[in-house]
Amino acid sequence: MTRTQIQLPEPLFQRLRSIAKARDWSVAELIRRGMESYVQTCPETTHAKTEWSMPVLRGSGGHLIDPASTRAEADAIEHRSHIR
Repeated sequence: MTRTQIQLPEPLFQRLRSIAKARDWSVAELIRRGMESYVQTCPETTHAKTEWSMPVLRGSGGHLIDPASTRAEADAIEHRSHIR
């Protein structure tokens, strides 16, 4: 297994920690499972692209996510954490 380090916005990390706790998993296990799901929804590339383009973001259900909405989701998570 490869060890890696990532940076997450605090509201997202807190949400992940909450989900992991509810399932009695570690945050690392939750992220691994999420990445496994993500990889299954990404098409295989057989050739190198010559021009860079904005990558398509997919939700855990494989549906497309508008990149502009991801900041709004982080803001919503943060807002919910202040209400509690």
